[in-house]
Amino acid sequence: MSKMHRPEVDELFEAILSLNTVEECYKFFEDACTIKEVLEIAQRLKAAKMLRDGVNYAEITKETGMSTATISRVNRCLEYGEGGYSMVLDRIGKKDSK
Repeated sequence: MSKMHRPEVDELFEAILSLNTVEECYKFFEDACTIKEVLEIAQRLKAAKMLRDGVNYAEITKETGMSTATISRVNRCLEYGEGGYSMVLDRIGKKDSK
């Protein structure tokens, strides 16, 4: 079991799942996180998408300003992680194609 699995994390994820709109997400995350934290998560998702699209580390660094170490971590998660990035990217890709 993951080190993250605990009741307070379950409650956080349930809270996130209760959000219905992008505007509600902005309200919650602006209260719960720093702007930097939200932007870092957004950049990691962008890097994951770019990696899946075959973009190299140098281009991702140039476009996002992310370190190659962070890009490498995102890539390891894509390759060997729990499948979270791929699941989300597949879902938002299907939404975009509608």
